[in-house]
Amino acid sequence: MKLQDMMQMALMTAVMGMLGFIPPILLTFTPVPITLQTAGLLLAGGLLKPKQALISLILFLLIVAAGAPLLSGGRGGIGVFFGPSGGFLLAYPVAALMISLWLNRLKKVTALRLFMIFAICSIGILYLCGIPFQAMMMDIKVTQAALLSLIYIPGDLIKAGICSILTVKIIEAMSYQKRDIHKGRRAV
Repeated sequence: MKLQDMMQMALMTAVMGMLGFIPPILLTFTPVPITLQTAGLLLAGGLLKPKQALISLILFLLIVAAGAPLLSGGRGGIGVFFGPSGGFLLAYPVAALMISLWLNRLKKVTALRLFMIFAICSIGILYLCGIPFQAMMMDIKVTQAALLSLIYIPGDLIKAGICSILTVKIIEAMSYQKRDIHKGRRAV
């Protein structure tokens, strides 16, 4: 692995940590907060190579598990993985990996294509892993947990939209510095 790859992974891990300093939106009817850290995983998947995206998010979760209060609201420690949001957190690396793998298949990256991929991966993968885990931790039915999670969809779609535009702009800016940033991926 090249030094540049390691620096990019460290930078994205730091971005994930910084997003944790933005206070969460707490809802009275569900213990899973609304945070901006899902935007960080979208950016990791959109900007890093698949292996980098996976390692970056695993590294972030290991730092959190070690006790660093980097999750939104100052949460950290191994206990957060055994709470209602644990399944969502554990799905972060998988979602970032799938986004990056999917984007590597594209010849041209557009904001609309990114939005679709981000929405499918953030809502699909995170919810597929997070909702059953939340149901188990809260001792409720999966259907009840799914209904509780409906409130997050508009926010996740907004984050997907903003991150898709931001990712295209970053890829464009980086392509001026280095043409082969992502196996020939280019934004239009």
